[in-house]
Amino acid sequence: MANVLMVVSNAIKVKSYETGYWSEEFHVPLKVLEDAGHKVTIASPKGGDAKVDTFSLTDQWDPHGVYKAFEELGRWKETKRLSDLSGKDFDAVVFVGGHGPMFDVAYDAHAHRIINEIYDNGGIVAAECHAPAVLAFTVRPDGTSIIQGKKVTSYPDVYEPENVLEFLPYSVEQELSKVAEYVSDLDSPQLAIWADDQIITSRDPVSSEAIANELLKALDK
Repeated sequence: MANVLMVVSNAIKVKSYETGYWSEEFHVPLKVLEDAGHKVTIASPKGGDAKVDTFSLTDQWDPHGVYKAFEELGRWKETKRLSDLSGKDFDAVVFVGGHGPMFDVAYDAHAHRIINEIYDNGGIVAAECHAPAVLAFTVRPDGTSIIQGKKVTSYPDVYEPENVLEFLPYSVEQELSKVAEYVSDLDSPQLAIWADDQIITSRDPVSSEAIANELLKALDK
């Protein structure tokens, strides 16, 4: 059994736009990991309650109410605070996507520290959709990016809804492209790619199952 850390956003409000973590990207890996018997600890930058992006619960993204039912379980409540945790206690970390992580998780110094601790201990670092932004801002002790020159993916610019662009602090695709080889592979229904043996990223919500299964295979080796 592996000890896995999942990191979700505490949410952010920018003018009229309020966002948080994406429910599918929280639910799918959590279920896959726990069904396989792994222990999952849920954390956020501030600790306490995290917050879902309610758009991920609309009929467009949750037509059968699967994620609404998941949110009612309250797994977002009383999350651990990142500053109270050590990456040395975990075999892997999963950064849950949504626009929210672009604002809080991506800039969090303790998230960066935990990534480096897990990586240095031979563990796995996984990031979904918009959450690979945290990798763009994670620097190794030698001053280089943890994803320097490596293949990564994330939510592509061409997918971003025009009505939210004015509220976003940056483009995840463009930030990743500054330090890594960005891959969108829009022809693939799902995309999860390994940057190396320890870092894996996924492209969009429908890729949650792909990254979860890849992570599970790696943990079960």
